[in-house]
Amino acid sequence: MTKSTSPGPLAGIKVLELGTLIAGPFCSRMLAEFGAEVIKIESPDGGDPIRQWRVLKDGTSLWWSVQARNKKSLTLNLKDPRGQQIAKKLALEADIIIENYRPGVLEKWSLGYEQLKAENPATIMVRLSGFGQTGPLKDQPGFGAIGESMGGMRYVSGFPDRPPLRIGISIGDSVAAMHGVIGAMMALRHRDTTGGRWNGKSGDEQIAGQGQMVDVALYEAVFNMMESLVPEYDYAGVVRERTGGALPGIVPSNTYTTGDGENIVIAGNGDAIFKRLMLAMGRDDLANDAQLARNDGRVPRTAEIDEAIQDWCATQTIVSAMEILQAADVPVGKIYSVRDMMTDPQFLARKMFEQHTFADGTPIKLPAITPKLSETPGETKWLGPALGEHTDDVLKTLGYDEAGIAELRRDGVV
Repeated sequence: MTKSTSPGPLAGIKVLELGTLIAGPFCSRMLAEFGAEVIKIESPDGGDPIRQWRVLKDGTSLWWSVQARNKKSLTLNLKDPRGQQIAKKLALEADIIIENYRPGVLEKWSLGYEQLKAENPATIMVRLSGFGQTGPLKDQPGFGAIGESMGGMRYVSGFPDRPPLRIGISIGDSVAAMHGVIGAMMALRHRDTTGGRWNGKSGDEQIAGQGQMVDVALYEAVFNMMESLVPEYDYAGVVRERTGGALPGIVPSNTYTTGDGENIVIAGNGDAIFKRLMLAMGRDDLANDAQLARNDGRVPRTAEIDEAIQDWCATQTIVSAMEILQAADVPVGKIYSVRDMMTDPQFLARKMFEQHTFADGTPIKLPAITPKLSETPGETKWLGPALGEHTDDVLKTLGYDEAGIAELRRDGVV
């Protein structure tokens, strides 16, 4: 893989990650991919549970190689006062702190936002939790599945005659993580325009911009993606329901099956596109039907239109259907598995896979970093680290010598 010559747009930014699993770690992962120094604190007793999730290599998750790339792993027992002291030193030096513990946990360890802000006014803390830092549910455990359900996504996912479905990835956590990244960047911008990084002093000698807390609730991050759900209900009493593979109220846009058993998405919902689609299918009658010229006329006849498209698709292979519709300039796409992605010319042309090797020489491909920046692109400097791989190095930057580190390790603090 060709390495970037750019240090990254976030070079010089220090991030402390206090969290496990998906939302918090994915948030800091994106910052690490674009040059931030991310120190991830893990429990000495096994570390982040995601290390053992899904497909493993030598006892460590392949997911870990992506989720923790470019991060430094520091083992720390945060239930020990000495561990809390080390974490506090790192937090006060950090530009951004990212955490996804249940509200109140950090405060017990003297690592809460207000506690840190009292010493460093420029503190920026991104707090990701199920329900946010306030409200009657704030103390309840909240996972991505709960956020997806409460935020509205699960209700509209699936078919109308069956229970709601979940998307096959942790979408609620990932959406929350991206909101965390956006919030962190806005808070960093505000800090820098109000005085910048804290100079480590207090009183009259203190220089510090204004930090802030970024409070991300998983259910609210999902809720933020729900398009026109609220005004449709408030104004018209419409409750959006499940519509299977179709895009509700926008016709036609659905999933169809070709004669060779492949699944294809066809989006013919633009007025001009709809006409081109019908003509390409040989359905001049529908193409020239005045009632179907606009979307509001097509919606009442959704079933008829979808049946016509499905009947046509059943006479085609995936290849012939794609060729005919692409020639007619109709948005169309095969539903890809990862096997399809790995050989697809578009993925390859965009360099969406990076080739790396594990420490034992085993080759492994990782997804490339997005978004693509023209001047300061992100890069993978190293795969997810071994548990505690950077413990000694980080502690030495805080002034601990070999004997002090050995004592902390002997006492189970690191």
